[in-house]
Amino acid sequence: MNFKTILGSFFTNKNDLAKKIKNIVGFYPNDVFLFERALVHKSAVHDHTSSYKKSNERLEFLGDAVLGAVVADYLFKVYPNEDEGFLTKMRSKIVSRHSLNDLAKKIGLDHIVIARLDKKSKTDSIYGNAFEALIGAIYLDKGTKAAEKFILERVIHPYILLEKLEKEETNFKSRIIEWAQKEKRDLIFEILSEKGEGREKVFEACVKLDGKEVARGKEQSKKKAEQKAAEEFCKQFKILDE
Repeated sequence: MNFKTILGSFFTNKNDLAKKIKNIVGFYPNDVFLFERALVHKSAVHDHTSSYKKSNERLEFLGDAVLGAVVADYLFKVYPNEDEGFLTKMRSKIVSRHSLNDLAKKIGLDHIVIARLDKKSKTDSIYGNAFEALIGAIYLDKGTKAAEKFILERVIHPYILLEKLEKEETNFKSRIIEWAQKEKRDLIFEILSEKGEGREKVFEACVKLDGKEVARGKEQSKKKAEQKAAEEFCKQFKILDE
């Protein structure tokens, strides 16, 4: 996918943008410039000293909070007999960076995101960030009910299969790597020991944050030991609650 690279000329026709937004969210925006900002990645802003004012970063922050609240409320009602741990894991699966990137593409957001990137640039989170920013724009433009309606009717109901999610194992390692990248922290995994033979073999792994060991895990394979350590890390830093 090639990103749009010319910010000034991409949305010269605001009526055209309004139609594109309407096709995605289901209504015409009151403030089309608000939605335009939701689509602008910081790489497309010339003045990087004030990129947060012109890019979608602030709207992403707001949309992240709105999305988390709506998904939590939805799961609370759908699963009246499940405990907090189950609900937290389900919410985590729905709002993971991988999930949001996928959802952004499914609703067509990838075709109108604005960014200026070279071949070395990482694009892993751009669509998901724009998706959250879009929700932030809906919230500001139309209010809580409109944001909730969009999330439920245009995203969750058509694209989220709860039965499938229930069976998926949470990839704790991926979650903490995402978290570390977002927080700009240095995160590494290490295998500390390997004991026993055959089926009795046990590996111990640890997670280091900024050079300091913060969590350990033991399992019968290196991969599972890392997952165990990552799960403990998630508990300590309450990452699944985010």
